[in-house]
Amino acid sequence: MTVNLTAELTAARILAVIRGTDTAGAIAAGTALLEEGVRIVEVALTTPNAASAVEALRAAAPAGSLVGAGTVLTAADVADVAAAGAQFVVTPAVVESIPEAARRGLPVAAGAFTPTEAYTAMRMGASAIKLFPVSVGGPAYLKAVRDPFPDIPFVAVGGVGLADLPGYFAAGAIAVGVGGPLVGDAASGGDLDALRQRARAYLAATS
Repeated sequence: MTVNLTAELTAARILAVIRGTDTAGAIAAGTALLEEGVRIVEVALTTPNAASAVEALRAAAPAGSLVGAGTVLTAADVADVAAAGAQFVVTPAVVESIPEAARRGLPVAAGAFTPTEAYTAMRMGASAIKLFPVSVGGPAYLKAVRDPFPDIPFVAVGGVGLADLPGYFAAGAIAVGVGGPLVGDAASGGDLDALRQRARAYLAATS
């Protein structure tokens, strides 16, 4: 069954972005996030053996959770993550993986920064737009880009700290994607207890 990514992101509000230097660390971080109640996690393909991490997290994920792959650039990347069981894909830019994922029935949060890129990505089959790097312009920029496209679902990604959440939600983001400020060094074998504490704080801020 195809996931309604927009509805899931709107309900969850948080997309955790796991980008590490160690496969086992990425799996441990993803497992901790899922155990703490973060419902949607993305493993970036810059993580070593990322497809294996996606597969492991899919196997361990609680019912109602989603595990996807990020930094998905090519048609070959889409094939790899689909085989690993990814339930959605995320891109950093307007790239060939968008129509390929859509063709396979995998929903895509496509990376874009300008109105033209956002519109183009949606025409290519994206389900939502990952406005990245959103910290360059902040909530005011998100609002400005969204104004002419009220029907495009935007996810604010890139340098989104805990204190930034209210501003992005007020500007119209359906969700925020959070990597470093949430995951820290946990995906590279770092502090999982600190990760769990940050996860609880982010979830509390969206409840």
